[in-house]
Amino acid sequence: MDKDMFYEEMIEDTQKNRFLTFSLEKEHFGIEILYVTEIVGIQPITTVPEMPEFIKGIINLRGEIIPVMDARIRFKKPTVEYTDRTCIIVLDVKDISVGIIVDAVNEVSNISEENIVPPPIIFEGSRKYIKAIGKKSDQVILLLDCNHLLNDEEVASIMSV
Repeated sequence: MDKDMFYEEMIEDTQKNRFLTFSLEKEHFGIEILYVTEIVGIQPITTVPEMPEFIKGIINLRGEIIPVMDARIRFKKPTVEYTDRTCIIVLDVKDISVGIIVDAVNEVSNISEENIVPPPIIFEGSRKYIKAIGKKSDQVILLLDCNHLLNDEEVASIMSV
């Protein structure tokens, strides 16, 4: 095994079952830590015409233009004013960087395999976003499937900005 492959496998092992957790209203969500690039405070967002409604626009993050989606709108929740706890989680998904606006970032959590279960059948409509359900103490964490936050058409429209 070459050194680079060993290093990549080691990183994957240390990130396995680690999730950045965040809140929308009273619900808790988790994103696999390997998708997370960084967390930044809310920034000035430039709107872009003819984007899907949940794409709030773009930000300039240290010279890189990053499309930003509002998780509340994506998950069909009522919008609220941004606060000092509102954050943008920058993700690396489908070979692009995208920001996701959340109410608050909580922590990085380790959730063991035995505490991760598939979503119930009643989640059929939202199942494309929810990969699994994590249980931690008395808390339920909806674990997102980052590869399904944007479909190929949405990625193409974002890439054209």
